[in-house]
Parts: sequence; C-alpha cells; structure tokens
Amino acid sequence: MRSGQILGIGIVLSAAALGAGLWYAQTRAYYVEIDAAAPAAEIFVTRFDGGEEPLLVTGFEGIDADTSPLRYRACFETPMSLAAMTETYLPYGEAEPLNAPGWFSCFDSGELAAALDEGSALAFLGQRNEPYGFDRVVAVTADGQGYSWPQINFCGEAAFGGDPLPPGCPPVPQRTE
Repeated sequence: MRSGQILGIGIVLSAAALGAGLWYAQTRAYYVEIDAAAPAAEIFVTRFDGGEEPLLVTGFEGIDADTSPLRYRACFETPMSLAAMTETYLPYGEAEPLNAPGWFSCFDSGELAAALDEGSALAFLGQRNEPYGFDRVVAVTADGQGYSWPQINFCGEAAFGGDPLPPGCPPVPQRTE
C-alpha cells in the first residue's frame, strides 16, 4: 500500500469515529430516563388564578439531561378531559414541540405539532420560568395522551440575548458556582 492510501484510509476512519462520537454525544450520552416515582416525573399545570397544581398522570415516560434545560421530554396519560382542563388551566398559545431523540419513541414532535394546529390537542402552561427563562409546556390530546417539554419564554429570550428584561419578568437569578 502506498503512503497516500494509508493516509486516506486513516482520514476516513478518523472522520467516521469522530462522526459516531458526535452522534452519540448529541442523541444519547447525556440523557437519562426519569423514573416515574421521581419528583421530576410530576407534571404541574398552572391554573387561571396563577397557582400550580400536579396533574393526575399514569404511564409516565420521561428523559432529561443536566447539559441543557431544553432536553426534558415527557409522555403520559391523564384521565382529565380537555373540557375540564380548558376551564381550569392557562392555555399556552405559542406551543412549539421540540424534537426528541429518535429512540424516545413516545414523543413525536411533528405529530404533536399537527395535533396542536388542527385542535385535536391543546397546550397549557405547566410552569413558568422552570428553570429561569423557560416555560414547561403541557399538551394533551382529546384521548388523554399527554406530553411535556420546555420552551424558551420572552424573559429568557431577552436575558440570554443580552437585552433588557421586558416588564413582568423576574430578575435573572445570580449564578452560583
């Protein structure tokens, strides 16, 4: 073999290994499954009066990662009807489901976005600024299938963009290290 061929094979193999490592880091490495009995498995929804209460859920499946507040995803069922939820909980008008890793098969952001657009699913505010700058969104379909994910809010967009906070935003918490 010529040295050029060896070099070429080495470059291809190195690129393949780095690509595989990058894929693994983005789709699997930092995610952990949330135990259904863990406090992180509790789904909260915000009432019209501003208070938060846990939603009755079964069949919880969830993932999260410490590396980003945007990595949380959850799927569950709830016996609460959409009619009761619309009378009790704050709607979330700008809900945009975020993609989940392909291996987390219960959460299909495309199908969920379509259901929200056509009205067969409704979105509610789960928790505001949980963590700061992100809202926890809860969406439920007519048959009681539920989903939850984080979404950046107007306070987060301003704070992380270096802009002044809009009226109504709480102060940015101090970082502790």
